[in-house]
Amino acid sequence: MSDLLERLRGRGWRMTAQRRVVAEVLDGDHVHLTADEVHAQATAKLPEISRATVYNTLGEMVTLGEVIEVATDGRAKRYDPNAHRPHHHLVCARCGAIRDVHPTGNPLADLPAQERFGFTVSAVEVTYRGLCPHCAAA
Repeated sequence: MSDLLERLRGRGWRMTAQRRVVAEVLDGDHVHLTADEVHAQATAKLPEISRATVYNTLGEMVTLGEVIEVATDGRAKRYDPNAHRPHHHLVCARCGAIRDVHPTGNPLADLPAQERFGFTVSAVEVTYRGLCPHCAAA
């Protein structure tokens, strides 16, 4: 389970009912919901929450660095609360399912100095693509 609610409270972020519900919807492992999915789940908990409030809250969480925006293949952006543990993503090419993966090793070490073209590399994003078990069986 992610610790998104605790991280947001620790930053002194004003926890309104709407913000709390959005954070609760996002809390957990392997969570990669679209804004519309967050809104649908939040509405089930707090019927009066607006789509604009969900979008604004997600944007604030991304700006704070507490949630990561994940975009894959032109599909809708997804929101990942696993912002403080380095990880990569495994994406199903058919249904778009996303899982967090934590391979061993240092991906920065895999990039030879001559391939860095003088860049000082500060972060690496790796996306593994394939078929999830459900799509592979279909």
